[in-house]
Amino acid sequence: MSDAFLTHTRSVLAEIDAAGLTKRERLLAGPQSGRIRIAGSQGEREMVNLCANNYLGLANHPEIVAAAKNALDAFGFGMASVRFICGAQTLHRELEQAIARHLGKDDAILFAACFDANGGVFEPLLGAEDAIISDGLNHASIIDGVRLSKARRYRYANSDMNELEDRLKEADAAGARFKLIATDGVFSMDGYVANLPDICALAERYSALTLVDDCHATGHLGEKGRGTPALTGVGGRVDIVTGTFGKSLGGAMGGFVAAAQPIVDLLRQRARPYLFSNSLAPAVVGGSLKALEIAIAADDRRALLARHARRFREGLAQAGFSLLPGTTPIIPVMLHDARRAQDMAAALDARRIFVAGFFFPVVPQGAARIRTQLSAALSEADVEFAISAFADAGRAIGVI
Repeated sequence: MSDAFLTHTRSVLAEIDAAGLTKRERLLAGPQSGRIRIAGSQGEREMVNLCANNYLGLANHPEIVAAAKNALDAFGFGMASVRFICGAQTLHRELEQAIARHLGKDDAILFAACFDANGGVFEPLLGAEDAIISDGLNHASIIDGVRLSKARRYRYANSDMNELEDRLKEADAAGARFKLIATDGVFSMDGYVANLPDICALAERYSALTLVDDCHATGHLGEKGRGTPALTGVGGRVDIVTGTFGKSLGGAMGGFVAAAQPIVDLLRQRARPYLFSNSLAPAVVGGSLKALEIAIAADDRRALLARHARRFREGLAQAGFSLLPGTTPIIPVMLHDARRAQDMAAALDARRIFVAGFFFPVVPQGAARIRTQLSAALSEADVEFAISAFADAGRAIGVI
């Protein structure tokens, strides 16, 4: 290998570190939960976890673990190939039909992750004659998926309905055959819920399709956890829903696209991440099926999660922190500067609070933050402990 290339790579890494943008991974010494054990040079420490997508607290649910073990025994460790070559297991179809039924769609198709689902959904459905109009804060997977499509690309400022309408008019003026509006259901860095009623109204007025990435909503938001379409009252007016089993629904991995039958059928024929990736491991599918079953009936967990989010938001606001407004379990604590965000994360780590600083390029320059995420796996005592730790850390580094 070229020494010059390695020297260049090291210099890039040094620049990242000098700017305070280095991301460092920490090792968990046990399962994901509200309280976790972190392995370090001084041994293990127990910490309160405020940065997992484990909204319903199902990542270590004993019934889900048992279902995964049963699937492992009944269906083996892996499929060793892709579905159109070596076939799909009945378990995979069961999960596809279950999530489609839950979301009120004809069918669903499984992917290894929702990043793959978003990466594979646009290109088979839309061509150069078509247009995609995408929210400016959409997840990186949507951005990458749109880039892979030959469709014309339009962008509107986050939740700016006037600008969305302008982009729809531009697409019409350019002669677009089909138009698709793509948006996150919950914008993961900010916790905002998309304005789906107005988006759907504009889609209907301009004969556009709608796609919602509901990764940060399916399972814990809306009636029975049906996500942002249910939460905002638009239901079946959303044409395509993409989502994950890697957050509320068990926290393992796997994504899906749920839609009308012809859309799903075409994706089975032409979605490249589906055609060229192994099927999900049977244990993941079996556990995800059980997680979906539990989530549908988990009104108590959803209520607890909402209480935790309200109390935590209230406590941090009273302490003097700058918070982004919202009603979801995602509560960003704004620090603005990348180094300050990392200093705050370190101060919280010393106080046994597990968080991460977010900064460019994950969020825009000057918008660094600690993104906290509440979970039904937390106790009320955990939430109060976290509020006190935030206040103490904030005072220690001069944030409040």
